[in-house]
Amino acid sequence: VIFNYSASPQPTFNQQFELLMDNLNQNQAQGLTNIITAELPDQLERLTGILSELDTTVQFQPIQIGLHQGFIDQQVAIACYTDHQLSGRYYKYKPPQKYAKTKAITLQELHVLHPGDYVVHIDHGIARFAGLSKIKFNDKEQEVLRLVYQDNDLVYVSVHALHKISKYTSKEGIIPAISKLGTSAWQQKKQKVKQKVQDIAQKLIQLYSHRRHTKGFSFSRDGVLQAELESSFIYEDTPDQANATAEVKRDMEATYPMDRLVCGDVGFGKTEIAIRAAFKAINDGKQVAVLVPTTILALQHYKSFKSRLDNFLVHIAYISRITHPQKVKKVLQATTQGQVDILIGTHKMLNQFVNFKNLGLIIIDEEQKFGVSAKEKLKEFKLSVDVLTLTATPIPRTLHFSLMGARDLSVINTPPPNRQAVSTSIHLFDKSLIQQAIQYEVQRGGQVFFVHNRVANIEEVAYMIHQLVPEYRLGIAHGQMPGLQLEQKMLRFIAGEYDILVSTNIIESGLDIPNANTIIINDSHLFGLSDLHQMRGRVGRSNKKAFCYLIAPPTNSLSTEARKKLRTLEEFHELGDGFKVAMRDLDIRGAGDLLGVEQSGFIADVGFEAYCKILDEAVKELKADKFKELFAEELVKQAEADSIDCILETDLALSIPNTYVSSDTERLRLYTKLDNLQKQDALAAFQDELLDRFGPLPLPVQALIKAVKLRRIAQQLNIQKLTLKKGAMQCYFATTQQRATSSDLLTKLLTYVQQNPEHCQLKEIKQVLVLIIKPVKSIDQAQGILQSIMSPEPSLTQAAITP
Repeated sequence: VIFNYSASPQPTFNQQFELLMDNLNQNQAQGLTNIITAELPDQLERLTGILSELDTTVQFQPIQIGLHQGFIDQQVAIACYTDHQLSGRYYKYKPPQKYAKTKAITLQELHVLHPGDYVVHIDHGIARFAGLSKIKFNDKEQEVLRLVYQDNDLVYVSVHALHKISKYTSKEGIIPAISKLGTSAWQQKKQKVKQKVQDIAQKLIQLYSHRRHTKGFSFSRDGVLQAELESSFIYEDTPDQANATAEVKRDMEATYPMDRLVCGDVGFGKTEIAIRAAFKAINDGKQVAVLVPTTILALQHYKSFKSRLDNFLVHIAYISRITHPQKVKKVLQATTQGQVDILIGTHKMLNQFVNFKNLGLIIIDEEQKFGVSAKEKLKEFKLSVDVLTLTATPIPRTLHFSLMGARDLSVINTPPPNRQAVSTSIHLFDKSLIQQAIQYEVQRGGQVFFVHNRVANIEEVAYMIHQLVPEYRLGIAHGQMPGLQLEQKMLRFIAGEYDILVSTNIIESGLDIPNANTIIINDSHLFGLSDLHQMRGRVGRSNKKAFCYLIAPPTNSLSTEARKKLRTLEEFHELGDGFKVAMRDLDIRGAGDLLGVEQSGFIADVGFEAYCKILDEAVKELKADKFKELFAEELVKQAEADSIDCILETDLALSIPNTYVSSDTERLRLYTKLDNLQKQDALAAFQDELLDRFGPLPLPVQALIKAVKLRRIAQQLNIQKLTLKKGAMQCYFATTQQRATSSDLLTKLLTYVQQNPEHCQLKEIKQVLVLIIKPVKSIDQAQGILQSIMSPEPSLTQAAITP
């Protein structure tokens, strides 16, 4: 049998949407149905917006689906085009994954608890973790955490209260004072920390308030050109990247000046967000200043911005110490006259006589690397001009700014698709290892960074490498070179004219060379952890496997801090591990170095995570009291989103049996994850994860998941404590101080009690409203009762009570 097909591939339009519109109209005239597909909803929305603005008469059907390539089939009268072909991107096939850990990193997952570790219970204070224990309630087995306090007093913590516990984190080596139960010492310590924190937070919120009340430029909503630029991005946006882009645009469109920090690991797409923001500003006739800490990064950003914006006739210039004075003068004149749209430069741009005709946006890359005087200048700008700051510095350094509300924060956790982790290893100085590493990389068509941070003998090191691999081309770059020579060296390496670049740590910030996928860092023990992580981020920026070799003396000759630093880099080399590196940095150097001297004492007293909880609580109180007018809208949303914390106590069998998950560490991780799940779909996903990894769920595990659902329903009813013991359920409702019990809820409770007088009792115990219901013998029955209280129906009510 012979089958004849009349299908042909999707035509090429080279991103010329006018040609595409003509083609779609021709298809329409021939009776073909036009279909445009995209894998991501944002991309589909952008493309639909562009086409609709260009021609409102053209008809096409947008479908969200990922296809390898488009086609035209005359037999079935379909013309199906894919967004990645229209935008000139490659389609990346994603193999299905049965089980994958979430990309988002929680603080609980960063610190796996082991017996003997110090922990902080937010209500009881600092204790020593003594492992998991099985205990019986009315012959039903449950698993609990054992915490040891002063005088060997024990507290058993239910798996439903793990959100109250965090690992004690402060400067490594500090042994915290164990709290004593039955005293007010811990509460007094928390109150003291809260008061001090509020004093600091108040100053920062006042700055924030001043900015919010300052009249800024309100940028227009996105147009066709903005959509075209974003569609031309050759990679797919990650979800976090898309969210950060939307947040930046929303701030730019607001009436007050933007001050947003975009924080994400190296190579996670922060520059693309900056390019989109800059283009949005230019479309409204504004100029953009891009501030970077190094001359090399200025050159790199110039190339990145130019390659993305060249087709849109944007005039971009850059100045640094390596730019010829005559050229600097011309660039500054053009900037003053408004002929330069984007000016990129180092901090010297702040000191130069730079006058913008119509400055609308400042983009700052790695602000923490600027000096004090530069930061003071930037503070002046922030009061009147939109400011976007980018940082790959991991999040604990900036977490408290976000909590205090001093600046808006966007975090990018997810790595780009198909990116591979950088394989990291520690070695003694070995010429044969260096030779093999260089040969392997160059023979597969790549390039190599060799970092040596001493200018005095960098040429000797370069000569040694040349002796090892004389057949390869080698260049030297360092900050003391004449400007023009340094620029030429970097451009030649970027162009592939050198196989090896021997340099100081000037390559640390922002250099993006996808073809360089091996980095060898000599005397790595002399660098800071953050610097090492940044330098490692210079490789692995394509879909090739990348390697980082940390060259250091024997470990027994290193300081304790240096050993831990290098082991951290070796241990945490997965994508997104920058946050884990930061937490370990917090352990090694102490939180005071990261968060400021005035706060380091607080963290030693209560631990970093407890400090963050207290800080969050303190700031909420400030916003609701002294700054309630400023945060009125936020407070309404917060009141809607917040729910009372419900404690569940039961004598039913709720646990993950050892026979189902044998590892104590993994059971604890699963308990912690389950305790923090809020939404129904997240609970369903957790259940699927267990089924996929460990097999059918035993009855105690099913009951455990149902108990979490029961707590979430109880929270909606403002129940702060729910006990399910000896066949009875007792619901303790939140007091007026914690959350007012609404008249609507009170009506529902009274209705329920009136309908079920023989099973219910509503009383007040120590000013707390308590609902007692008997008999209740299962989680399912308890859940049915609470749901019937929320939506009272007589038939449901009777069914719920009947045992």
